[in-house]
Amino acid sequence: MKKLFSVLLIVLTFVNLASAQQDPKAGKILNQMSAKYKSMKAFKVSFAQTLENKTAKVKETMEGDVLVSGKKYRLKVSSQEIINDGKLMWTYLQDANEVTITENDAEAESMSPSNIFDMYKKGYKYAYAGTETENGVKYDVIELAPEDRSNPIYKVRLFINQKDNTLKKWEMFRNNGNRYSYVIKKFEANPSLAADSFSFNKAKYKGVTVVDLR
Repeated sequence: MKKLFSVLLIVLTFVNLASAQQDPKAGKILNQMSAKYKSMKAFKVSFAQTLENKTAKVKETMEGDVLVSGKKYRLKVSSQEIINDGKLMWTYLQDANEVTITENDAEAESMSPSNIFDMYKKGYKYAYAGTETENGVKYDVIELAPEDRSNPIYKVRLFINQKDNTLKKWEMFRNNGNRYSYVIKKFEANPSLAADSFSFNKAKYKGVTVVDLR
């Protein structure tokens, strides 16, 4: 459970360059990206997360996927899953075959993957850092960093497709030397949604133990 929550917190802790001024060019690109995702009723993403620390000679990769509709989401990483319908949150651990139910709160809402496209709008600065080309596709690179100097993440790089304003990948740099890279492997806009897409259907988890903390 802690592992999955740490993934959410890392994904959603957007930062900016503390010494930089707000960059109008970067702001325009970020606004276009945000508007694109907000125009969708839902989207589904498959991603790969890599943790690298060259000093410690660590490099680990794991894959996951997330389904998002407004503030609702369903996130799967490894053998863990979090489902949030905006009111309740279910945290399922496959190894233990156990699900914990809690009421949604401010912290849970702040971890909604949909927030990833808006967090730059308040309390953050941003700067345009040029372009990069990968497999023939050009990306605008935006750098962000926290105003709060105590933030353990000191820089984030966003790679935004120049052609369609989609976010392809982002990199997060921590003070302890850890570098997290998230690459979107597959993206689907407005997928069809099942009735139980954002709720825990106990019938699909045979023998599951339910811990209700509401």
